[in-house]
Amino acid sequence: MFDFLKKTIKSWVGTKETKPTKKKESKNTKKKEQKTKPSKKTQTKAEQQTEQEIETLLTPETKEETYAEQPKESFFSKLVRKLTTSQLSEADFNEAFEDLEITLLENNTAVEAIDAIKSSLQKDLVGLNCKKNEAQQKILASLQGAILSILQEPPAFLKQVTTAQPYVILFFGINGTGKTTSIAKVAHYLTQNNISVVLAAGDTFRAASIEQLDHHAKALNVPCIKGTYEADPASIAFNAIEYAKAHKIQVVLIDTAGRMYTKTNLMKEMEKIIRISKPNLKLFVGESITGNDALEQARTFNETAGIDGSILTKADIDEKAGTILSIAHITNKPIYFLGTGQKYEDLLPFTKKTVIKNLGL
Repeated sequence: MFDFLKKTIKSWVGTKETKPTKKKESKNTKKKEQKTKPSKKTQTKAEQQTEQEIETLLTPETKEETYAEQPKESFFSKLVRKLTTSQLSEADFNEAFEDLEITLLENNTAVEAIDAIKSSLQKDLVGLNCKKNEAQQKILASLQGAILSILQEPPAFLKQVTTAQPYVILFFGINGTGKTTSIAKVAHYLTQNNISVVLAAGDTFRAASIEQLDHHAKALNVPCIKGTYEADPASIAFNAIEYAKAHKIQVVLIDTAGRMYTKTNLMKEMEKIIRISKPNLKLFVGESITGNDALEQARTFNETAGIDGSILTKADIDEKAGTILSIAHITNKPIYFLGTGQKYEDLLPFTKKTVIKNLGL
């Protein structure tokens, strides 16, 4: 994750002014040219005139002796130059920011998140004038601050789940995002830290969903409360909570049917589950690689159910990371975990420090 921004930052820092260099010619090449090229004396006047015309028409790029192409100025190098020559104006900043804006847009970052980054950078840098040796560090520090201002540090999860007994966590999202697998990973994470868990198979809509969660429960050696397909998922959630109370189990993890955020009836059903189960934590599960579609899902679920946080799956193959920044900004809630593989242990607790480290800032 964050590879795209890391590479961009490295290219900014590595951008240096380069002097034009001439291509070297070997002695053998020169000798060969001297042998094959007819002398001025043996050429006719017409041939000499034609040669002069060709020489005039040749561009620097097509001549044999040419200068190395100058590297294109990046957002970073433009700002360094402006900061070290004069006070940075708003117009100069806007012009330089266009490069970063295009990069972020190409990598699935929502416009709202880009605007937040721009606003933070603008506040720090416009009107600033500093020495050349200070400019790089100042810009990098401002960029770091802009990114951190979007992200929220999640509460200490293991401590959070001990604040009520049983502590009820409801998971929701659309089909295919890895919701059921994420529930199993969270169950594994909790049991590895000596916290007891019960699963609730509240997805009574998707074929084989009950069997899938029950399979994970057996593999993890935790109980699973289930019913029949088309049964009321709110009643299954209620039964799981009552089971946890009777057996002094600390955490209840409730699976729900993968809901398309455009399906009004399914969203209303989820509202009923929330009303009955009264979850302590509502987690949205989405794919970090689906870009704008994941943003719309997060936005709609947040407006309908109220998101307390998110789990983003497939972060191990997310080279863009714009979705991570965007969902954090749109929901204004923390990301709790990143799914980084297929195994139970492939669940990374999310922290701001991890982001900064992965960005190389």
